[in-house]
Amino acid sequence: MSVAVDDDFEVRAGQYRHELLVHCYRMLGSVHEAEDLVQETMVRAWRAWAGYDEKLASVRTWLYRIATNACLTALHGRAHRPLPSGLGAPSDDPDTALVPAFDVPWLEPFPDNRFADPLSHVVQRGSLRLALIAAMQLLPARQRAVLILRDVLEYSAAETASLLETSVAAVNSALQRARAGLAAHPSEHEVTEPDDTAARATIEKYITAFEAANVPALVSLLTDDVVMEMPPVPLWYRGIDHYRHFMHRVFEMRGTDWRLRPVTANGQAAIAAYCLRDDAYRAHSLQVYTVVDGLIRHNVAFADPRVFTVFELPPVLAP
Repeated sequence: MSVAVDDDFEVRAGQYRHELLVHCYRMLGSVHEAEDLVQETMVRAWRAWAGYDEKLASVRTWLYRIATNACLTALHGRAHRPLPSGLGAPSDDPDTALVPAFDVPWLEPFPDNRFADPLSHVVQRGSLRLALIAAMQLLPARQRAVLILRDVLEYSAAETASLLETSVAAVNSALQRARAGLAAHPSEHEVTEPDDTAARATIEKYITAFEAANVPALVSLLTDDVVMEMPPVPLWYRGIDHYRHFMHRVFEMRGTDWRLRPVTANGQAAIAAYCLRDDAYRAHSLQVYTVVDGLIRHNVAFADPRVFTVFELPPVLAP
């Protein structure tokens, strides 16, 4: 291709990279894989650019066709990406050994700093909430694609059928099954957005209590049915008593000297937690919170160090 054609492609198609990253993340549940699929999408699109016909579809729709089908191909034969709560019943023993299962392809959080400003509305609409993405991962890949295209991106049934090269009837059937599947795994739709004053205040209080190793103060910020899970450890707990016991255990194992930094993930309040080891504060977990009516109802603590890299967070803080 000529330089002029390359420039034209970058101007008209390149503006959708961030948007496509979000789409591929919804499909795959992994930021790393989403980045690879976006790159593959842009390469495929660049190679086919000379044959693109704007009379048939907008550049955006054409790119979504390529990206969605690339995701479906990548997902063929793969297990879904779960959170621990998607694997079975909660543990009833907060003293169970914390053995990570790195062989499980865990769901990953999405760093909100990857969004371009024009896409901030995507977070506000709640379509990236962690519980919703986790529920989507339980759907068959094609149902997931239809649900995202229809209910999130708001393509019509006819447009979705064209994107997936299927019939309108097949799209409507898949959408009905996908919605029923989500209803069977309700996601926390009422979650407070991270820019809400009450949510920020709750997380600030949580940070203060955590850094003081004040378990009673932490517990006062929780709902009675609070959930705690810690991928890659395949355990999760429900209830304020288990949360209290587990936090005592954390401070006993890791010490009481911590530094927490507020961030956002999946459009939700989150913190990066560092604990003191070997004279430095070292990365421990990236914790994503569901805050409802000023109280924390769900904490997903991602303890895989690679999460800090995705969020462009330092692995070590100066003491």
